[in-house]
Amino acid sequence: MIRKSLLAALLLLPTAGWSQQDSGLLERFESLGIREAATPLRDQPGWAPPRRIAVALPRRVADAEARVRQLAGDIEVTFISSGLPDPGEIDVFVGWCFPAALAPGSSVRYLHNYGSGLDRCSFDANARSADVIVTNGQKVASEMIGEHAIAMAFALARNLPVFSRAMSQGDWNRALTAEPQVTSLRGKVMLVLGLGGIGTQVARMASNLGMRVVATRNSRREGPDFVDYVGLSHEMSYLARGADVVVNALPLTRDTRGAVNGEFFGEMKPGAYYISVGRGGTTDTDALLDALNSGRLRGAGLDVTDPEPLPADHPLWQAPNVIITPHVSGASDQQVSLSFELAMENLGRYIRGDRLLNVVDLKRGY
Repeated sequence: MIRKSLLAALLLLPTAGWSQQDSGLLERFESLGIREAATPLRDQPGWAPPRRIAVALPRRVADAEARVRQLAGDIEVTFISSGLPDPGEIDVFVGWCFPAALAPGSSVRYLHNYGSGLDRCSFDANARSADVIVTNGQKVASEMIGEHAIAMAFALARNLPVFSRAMSQGDWNRALTAEPQVTSLRGKVMLVLGLGGIGTQVARMASNLGMRVVATRNSRREGPDFVDYVGLSHEMSYLARGADVVVNALPLTRDTRGAVNGEFFGEMKPGAYYISVGRGGTTDTDALLDALNSGRLRGAGLDVTDPEPLPADHPLWQAPNVIITPHVSGASDQQVSLSFELAMENLGRYIRGDRLLNVVDLKRGY
């Protein structure tokens, strides 16, 4: 259970005088699944308060520097506006994960990554995985990304890309409802690949729309009540056969790279939609193009691609019935402040030796 003080910080609200409405917001953030570690840092071997901290300041949080200084007290703090710190001169870094911070010879003992993805770090060759702690912003933006995935599903099902092209040409053409046929999502089946923070929010929203939801996860078959069936990762191709919409929310790891490949697209229900909001490297781009150009896929919504950024001359831009957004599904009027508040909560907890939030399993990479 997350302390009331954390949730107040996430919501930018005071800790006193909670109203009934505030309590509803409290429950909203608890539902995202942000969890504390089982053991306080002070009870773990080797922990000591940091001596030197480096923080990459977000650009849209006006009091960010003052907040850090208040938490740090007498601890030496360096603020990073661009580039990366020297990992041999700091104990703690709050910013973005980078390989040198976790490499042999680094003095970094704790790193908080503002984002959720850790594919910028290299864990396979990391010799320090036993003595470095990494936390991340996982699940903070999961509702926003879920909204983006559902928006893409609606847009594809209602032929909005087709109508958008007609609009640019001044073409009032009601026959476009049949090219491809306009579809209702109610009663359709959605397969969510990766029932983590993002996948759970996508599944919740799809269920609320009257869709039947099945999902896969790497660790276990348990899931929330609004998911009809939870399979393991090796079942994803089998489950794709009955899905009208597939949403890929997989993290990028050694096991998931290229996991959505030609075999998977070949198993998908003809005329289904494919939406990717996790990491571009989990999808075989050539196989995706083949599935789109052959007509097996009715359309695709891609917030992440491989390569990324997607070159201007890449054939995906011209593929039929495709929506591409430049890895912005987590963006909103709330995202930056919420990510920073979680980072500050974790920084304070590390300094005090308390239980951290969103601790990453470095062997799994998430």
